[in-house]
Amino acid sequence: MSVEAYLNKGIKEIITEFPKVEEILNEFEIACSTCGEGLCLLKDIVEIHYMDEDVEAELMAKISHAIFPNKAIKFPKRKRKTSGPKEINYSPPMKKMVEEHVLIKRWLALLPKVIDNLDLDSEEGLQLINNGIDFIRNFADKYHHAKEEDETFKYFDENFDMIKVIRNDHIRVRGHVKAMLQAIDNKDKNMLAEHLVSYSQILPEHIKKEDEILFPWMDRNLTTNQIGQLYSRFNEIDAEYGDAPVKHRNFIEELEKKFC
Repeated sequence: MSVEAYLNKGIKEIITEFPKVEEILNEFEIACSTCGEGLCLLKDIVEIHYMDEDVEAELMAKISHAIFPNKAIKFPKRKRKTSGPKEINYSPPMKKMVEEHVLIKRWLALLPKVIDNLDLDSEEGLQLINNGIDFIRNFADKYHHAKEEDETFKYFDENFDMIKVIRNDHIRVRGHVKAMLQAIDNKDKNMLAEHLVSYSQILPEHIKKEDEILFPWMDRNLTTNQIGQLYSRFNEIDAEYGDAPVKHRNFIEELEKKFC
């Protein structure tokens, strides 16, 4: 297979064929092996992680040696749009979404206590878990994910593998939420706990992928005009939702007082 063919091959397929590649990626703190999808092409992995040029050259040299151990073959250097510091400086719309992630991460930190104290028999216990699911559905999904799916993603090719990975995560979360609601109806505490745990296992890596990989990549590819359009639309969404985000923040703060 040619160099070009490998660049256009899914990373999970490459890792399956050449397990050494997984070790190399881990060495460079690229955790493709833990991604639930593994859809990204090798060439896209390099693009979205946006490493320093010399680090990227070292990575690709090691991968080339793993794939072509007996041949002096090098992957071609990709065209880099800009060079700059490693530090992430988010545009205003991306910063908004990163800040919303902070509240979601506070909820995730509380989930072990929520699960340990599940109570589907008392009014207070039902109210707590229903408020939690309301937070997932209306803050994390309808309010936050809508900014991603309905607004931000439309500026990009939605067949891009990284975007498909993020969308698939959203779909999996919605499936778990549906199962949580069914568990509450059935008074099935074990089933509810199982899906809360599954949900809590998806979100940390999902948020990390967005904050550290997807959002910086999007910022590098959006024009100044597009960033302005996106920020204006986010402000409109914030106005449409009114005090709802404040209600969700208050819920998290009350839980922290209860469990922390």
